[in-house]
Amino acid sequence: MGPNYVPGEKKDLYVKSVQRTVIWMGKKQETVEDVPCGNTVALVGLDQFITKNATLTNEKEVDAHPIQGYECKVASDLPKLVEGLKRLAKSDPMVVCSIEESGEHIIAGAGELHLEICLKDLQDDFMGGAEIIKSDPVVSFRETVLEKSCRVVMSKSPNKHNRLYMEARPMEEGLAEAIDDGRVGPRDDPKNRAKILSEEFGWDKDLAKKIWCFGPETTGPNMVVDMCKGVQYLNEIKDSVVAGFQWASKEGVLAEENMRGICFEVCDVVLHADAIHRGGGQVIPTARRVIYASQLTAKPRLLEPVYMVEIQAPEQALGGIYSVLNQKRGHVFEEMQRPGTPLYNIKAYLPVVESFGFSGTLRAATSGQAFPQCVFDHWDMMSSDPLEAGTQAAQLVADIRKRKGLKEQMTPLSEFEDKL
Repeated sequence: MGPNYVPGEKKDLYVKSVQRTVIWMGKKQETVEDVPCGNTVALVGLDQFITKNATLTNEKEVDAHPIQGYECKVASDLPKLVEGLKRLAKSDPMVVCSIEESGEHIIAGAGELHLEICLKDLQDDFMGGAEIIKSDPVVSFRETVLEKSCRVVMSKSPNKHNRLYMEARPMEEGLAEAIDDGRVGPRDDPKNRAKILSEEFGWDKDLAKKIWCFGPETTGPNMVVDMCKGVQYLNEIKDSVVAGFQWASKEGVLAEENMRGICFEVCDVVLHADAIHRGGGQVIPTARRVIYASQLTAKPRLLEPVYMVEIQAPEQALGGIYSVLNQKRGHVFEEMQRPGTPLYNIKAYLPVVESFGFSGTLRAATSGQAFPQCVFDHWDMMSSDPLEAGTQAAQLVADIRKRKGLKEQMTPLSEFEDKL
């Protein structure tokens, strides 16, 4: 059963015989009848049915459930590229291939050098030297807000009978990380969650019990909180507001990147008395619009991913390391000499956007004496305003929008907010 097998269906299911069971003895293979639990075994004759991972069973299909994995979702009209991407995904467990809505194929890897090797393998080995057009490496950003909305924003439903009022504010420091780590989440007991939020993050206990949902994907580091007092029919539209929020938090207003660290407060709701006029078709798009409007009125900002770089180098290479990090907007936060050796351990933060070409530049500046290791550490807010033309953040937003095939101009606030 492949990773896309659904119990009871025939899709991604193959009923085949295993030709031989083999174990390796040094460099020779030995055919064996059976293998007890806990040993590594090779099975012959299944290669063409398995892309990257699969679940093998001798049970009836109904009783067995597959282990989920990743599969390339690729278009069928590019047979050579598709086949090449499949082989690449199969050959390397660290590679994930996916397809964007714009039609671009994305290859995700563990770093710049890894991706370079993957693209070379894809072109030379898996596609027989066929030409491919490759873009610059893509870095994903997050969207957030800097302060509370300057006013309560309101959006009307398409039929003009329902109104939603909302504000956005940034989450308390450390709360987004707590949600990422699973300390705070949608499946927690509300009392325990309220306790953590009130004791660690200064929330009001009653308010902490009124969290409607987290998002995107129902577990992300953004939330909707109900601040309403005595609103009729509020519970009936809760699911629709949540659906609008999941949509909006996955594709923020700046460049359709995921939101992070934003708390949306539902301040008031005015609904039509007749249930037929306040259905999902009316409320979901309205919720999305009012969320975008509240994001735009709360000083939206971009968050960029930041690597922690560890560098080992001798003392004479330190000057070169510092100058390269300064060029790349990096900064050193720890420098230690390793006891009993002439080597220094340097730890620094480096924006992922600036990391392309970093190891090459560093080796050139230190005559090959410095070895960097990068690992993702945290998200950092960009200081420039993406709504102000000419700033670095505005340029980044324009580039991302262009890459995704969106209109280059951001949708203005007046499109999302309705006047009373």
